Amino acid sequence: MAFFSYSNNYSMLLLVILLPCLLGFEKMAEAGNFYQDVDVTWGDGRGKILENGNLLTLSLDKASGSGFQSKKQYLNGRFDMKIKLVPANSAGTVTAYYLRSQGSSWDEIDFEFLGNSSGQPYIVHTNIYIQGQGNREQQFYLWFDPTADFHTYSFLWNSARILFYVDGRPIREYKNMESNGVPYPKKQAMRLYASLWNADDWATRGGLVKTDWTKAPFTAAFRSYNANGCVWTNAASWCCQNSAPWMSEALDAGNQKVLRWVQKKYMIYNYCADKKRFPRGLPRECTVPATNP
Repeated sequence: MAFFSYSNNYSMLLLVILLPCLLGFEKMAEAGNFYQDVDVTWGDGRGKILENGNLLTLSLDKASGSGFQSKKQYLNGRFDMKIKLVPANSAGTVTAYYLRSQGSSWDEIDFEFLGNSSGQPYIVHTNIYIQGQGNREQQFYLWFDPTADFHTYSFLWNSARILFYVDGRPIREYKNMESNGVPYPKKQAMRLYASLWNADDWATRGGLVKTDWTKAPFTAAFRSYNANGCVWTNAASWCCQNSAPWMSEALDAGNQKVLRWVQKKYMIYNYCADKKRFPRGLPRECTVPATNP
């Protein structure tokens, strides 16, 4: 009887775990509103949720910036956000939108938008940290004015690759090359964060152009946060991975062509081409072939 009791209990537990998958559902975060999805974590009132939770604004003045974070943590997923960046003279400011884990050996996937003098283009700064080590920067100009309207910035993170998208166009791909001795972020759950802060020691022309505080407060706006990811709960990830399209998402031939076009026309810095920075040799991921298609 003990055997049958254990077997029945195990079967019941397995059914509870698999039932959402069998019914075609996933334990995922769906598009909601900012009241439900995020917490404004700093800024003393400079971060505001408006329009019944459909709009969030972050402001920066000389005293402080502001920021928010997702209520949930994720292990893999696709994350979309519409952002309207600080207009006019935004020199010295950085609007950040990123995924990050906790601890001293953290993983992180970054969009950082580096402000500039009025009339000059923003620089889109991307980076990937793995176990606390970054130095994987690629930078781009955009093919539109990111301050005139909202545009969608997206991360795709699965076991095979990390993709950065702008308005659905891929601008960067980082493949899993663990088989060639290159680390990859796959074990640490991450929250989504956003912030607006002063970085005039480096953000604009290497710190040569400082923030003009007479133009403060500076404001960036966020809409349509959509997190489709495996939610991390009690040290476990709950997700019907086989039915999540982003778990196997890769660039088809058309998107590979778009990626090459963006990188040829709009990339202004690639760490994998910076031999002066790495006199002892480029990072391993820059020189070995990826095994994932």
